[in-house]
Amino acid sequence: MNMRFDVIVVGAGHAGTEAAWAAAGALGPGGRVALITMDPSTIGTMSCNPAIGGLGKGQIVREIDALGGLMGLAADASGILFKVLNASRGAAVRGPRCQNDKYAYRAHVQHLLSQRAEVTVISGRVDRLEHESGGRITGVLVPPGGGPVQANRAALEVNRRMNALAVPLYPSHPTEADRFSEPTTLLAPAVVLTTGTFMRALMHTGDEQVEGGRAGEGVAVGISDMLSELGFELGRLKTGTPPRLLRSSIDWNGLDPQYGDESPIPFSDLTSSDQFPVMPQVDCRITRTDARTHELIRSNLHRAPMYSGAIDAESGPRYCPSIEDKVVRFEDRDSHHVFLEPESLFTQEVYCNGISTSLPADVQKHMVHSMPGCEQAEILRWGYAVEYDMVRPHQLDSTGMTRLVDGLFLAGQINGTSGYEEAGGQGLIAGLNAARLARGLPLVTLARDQAYIGVMMDDLVTRTPREPYRMFTSRAEHRLLLRADNTDQRLTTWGREHGLVDDVRWSAWKARSEELDRLRALCTVRISGEPTLEEVLKRQDSAWDEVVAIASRRGSGQLDESLLKRVATEHQYEGYIRRQAAEVKRQQRSESVRIPLGIDPHSIAGLRNEARDALARYQPTTLGQASRVEGITPADLTLISLAIRRTAPQK
Repeated sequence: MNMRFDVIVVGAGHAGTEAAWAAAGALGPGGRVALITMDPSTIGTMSCNPAIGGLGKGQIVREIDALGGLMGLAADASGILFKVLNASRGAAVRGPRCQNDKYAYRAHVQHLLSQRAEVTVISGRVDRLEHESGGRITGVLVPPGGGPVQANRAALEVNRRMNALAVPLYPSHPTEADRFSEPTTLLAPAVVLTTGTFMRALMHTGDEQVEGGRAGEGVAVGISDMLSELGFELGRLKTGTPPRLLRSSIDWNGLDPQYGDESPIPFSDLTSSDQFPVMPQVDCRITRTDARTHELIRSNLHRAPMYSGAIDAESGPRYCPSIEDKVVRFEDRDSHHVFLEPESLFTQEVYCNGISTSLPADVQKHMVHSMPGCEQAEILRWGYAVEYDMVRPHQLDSTGMTRLVDGLFLAGQINGTSGYEEAGGQGLIAGLNAARLARGLPLVTLARDQAYIGVMMDDLVTRTPREPYRMFTSRAEHRLLLRADNTDQRLTTWGREHGLVDDVRWSAWKARSEELDRLRALCTVRISGEPTLEEVLKRQDSAWDEVVAIASRRGSGQLDESLLKRVATEHQYEGYIRRQAAEVKRQQRSESVRIPLGIDPHSIAGLRNEARDALARYQPTTLGQASRVEGITPADLTLISLAIRRTAPQK
């Protein structure tokens, strides 16, 4: 039995849902996308911290939204605490973030997907990747028992009555009538793998080991073997999650509260400000470890597989380390903050942000009880570590397609990244390009000066991550151009050109663009006896109330303060922005110099062996990309440039 699609997406986490959504948009009406997942009821699950955004990450969410993606819409619909990080610092390093109701987030993603007629959700695992002998993907094999599932409209009605999206729309398994009775091949010219932490996954709590990539869920075994057979170099990474506590068993009195912003800012440009926030807002509380906690951890390090070496993985996340790693690496500190974050308005679960661990249950219990406010806390779920297979991302190009197999795309943690936001950005690019390949169109990329997503894709293919990759503003050399407030003017036109941006979003952007032009024009209007708005904005001591008052006197109609703030930023940082734009133009010259496929690195005279090996491993496509490859020096670039000129056709 065969079923035919344009694009197949394997995995339905944050990378998979964005990939399916983007592919459906790029294919347009009549397109066919299969979204395969072991349990459709878990589509869009927030498996770790129920939060979206942050420093660098918030910019990615805004970019996904500007390109017509899901994440910003789902975050706004399910956010229970919104806060802009670094709000007192410069515009380039501010990061919008929200705490989410994890069940509402999951259900809202499912709700949005159920509106896409182009997407067919299929319950099942993938046993084999089908491909031609020449290395082109042709589809996947799904074993008996899997099959398509339909969104449950009754669940949607339940959510409506609750005035919140908290019930999954998709059933766990297909009905008897829809179940595959024999192995079934799903055919497609493009396949996107977004397997998360599920490839040969093993979960650890102390000495206990359970197969699976997430608590209570299964493991994908066959895909690792298939990728190895196809010649891919695999690696193994590890990550961890903290224990969850019962909210009513925590003594909240005396714990410092962490509030959201008084006037929260949504992620999505389509979220109506007069109906935002959608869900009731809550606060988080801060507790902390102390010297007793640290001594307990040190005396039990030999029982923590995340730290002791019992896990067969190279490294864990440097920027979100386990509490075991923190205690050892920062031995001069006798305390670490722990944020107690409610996971839902509908349940009692509390996430302990700051104590990811693989320690055994008895140690975790004493550790939690040593923290203020948690002396009597009931632990709903123990923390655990998970180790999983990944594909070395130098085997991709920045379109998300692998170099070894045409039509095979990878996105998310399979590429050695961490975080919902990084996964979503990769999924969008992979899904878009999978659709373009299916339609016979050239694949596209985002540049480093265009988007944080472009920075991430370029980083992944020019250096091998030694720990799960995480986005920060410091990774973007043009971060003043890549602010969270201007994602629409950077990306919405690009998204429209490639079929990602629908009519509603396009109309909204055109209206904002016209208003921005009006506000920019107001900046040079002079009223007798008053400075221009441009002059006020460039003063160090200008107050925002004064800016608003002057803009109101010069304009007519209602003033959009969020757009006025964007115009203010453009004027306040005008000199820096102009310098970065000039630097971008200089760099674009080297980015436009293509490295011909026929150049053999080992034939370039004078090139160091390290540089030859780096070129062969990473296969940069432009001279600019080669300049960012590990092991390439400026002297090497000169020799590579000469080799390119020698191979260029004579005029």
